[in-house]
Amino acid sequence: MKLSEEVELDSPPIFDMGTRVRSLKVLRNDGTFPGKDIGFHLAKKGDVGYVVGIGTYLQRAYIYSVHFIESNFVVGCLSKELELIDEDYKPLIEQEDW
Repeated sequence: MKLSEEVELDSPPIFDMGTRVRSLKVLRNDGTFPGKDIGFHLAKKGDVGYVVGIGTYLQRAYIYSVHFIESNFVVGCLSKELELIDEDYKPLIEQEDW
């Protein structure tokens, strides 16, 4: 996982909880997904999922936990690995409900 020099945490997250997103690339296990071999395909390019959690990585980037519907895996993704599907986006979960 290569990060850019930009500190993403200086801005609010790009995606909110409940956002519908699409994978921009094949997502493989880098060794952080338990029970699957390194290199195992966790999501294919174009797979659709929903953001179910937002964390941080190395105090520089947001990590979005995305539940991909087809594989039924929850995978940690960088923003550059995802795209918003719905332009008329309205969060499934309002922030005050967290």
